[in-house]
Amino acid sequence: MSDNTANGASDSVRERGLAKMAEVYGTEFQNYPGDHFAMTADHLFADVWSREGLSIRDRRLLLLGALTAQNLMDTAGIQIGAALRNKELSEAELHEIALFLCHYVGWPSGTKLDILIGTIVAQQKKAARQEQSEK
Repeated sequence: MSDNTANGASDSVRERGLAKMAEVYGTEFQNYPGDHFAMTADHLFADVWSREGLSIRDRRLLLLGALTAQNLMDTAGIQIGAALRNKELSEAELHEIALFLCHYVGWPSGTKLDILIGTIVAQQKKAARQEQSEK
């Protein structure tokens, strides 16, 4: 990288953001141009997700509650997959979260989350079995 990214952020900020994104999601991220990615990497991940005071697990729990309350299941699915990949939350804990949220954000939304958890857990187990059989 050069001294500055295409969006004017210093390399160290972008590198911190990309590193935090990789830590949060358990997968590597490429650097992309554009203001949207700049705000995501340079602000949301380099600054907000990197603040002291809450762990990634804490932030993920809060985010799952907020996403479920807004019925944003596509984004909740990304968080569920990352939590499982990073071993921050177990399948049982995720189902307990869904049951808990049913009482605070509504039974339909909590139930959608619970079904989504089951789907993602099954997908990850299937992928692990396929990976194992290829070895």
